[in-house]
Amino acid sequence: MKLQEELKALPEKIRQYRDEARVQIHLARQDVKDEFDNLEQEWDNFKGKFDRTLDGATEVSTEALLTVQVMGEDLKKGYQNIRDKIK
Repeated sequence: MKLQEELKALPEKIRQYRDEARVQIHLARQDVKDEFDNLEQEWDNFKGKFDRTLDGATEVSTEALLTVQVMGEDLKKGYQNIRDKIK
C-alpha cells in the first residue's frame, strides 16, 4: 500500500480500535460490578456471622473465631482486587 492509501485508511482503523476498546471497557465494568455484587452477598453473610460470634464471644470456640477471621480476610482481598481493577 502506498503511504497516502495507508493514511486514508488510518482513521477507520483507529475508529475500529476505539470501538473495540469501548466494548471491552463496558464488559470489564460489568465484570467488576458482578464481582462487587457477589462480594456484597458475602459481606452480608460475614456481618451476620461476625455479629453472632462476637455476641457470644465468651462462649465461642477458637475455631469459630478463626472462621470469621478467614471470611473477613477473604472479603478484604476481594474488595482490594476490585479496587485495583478500577485504578
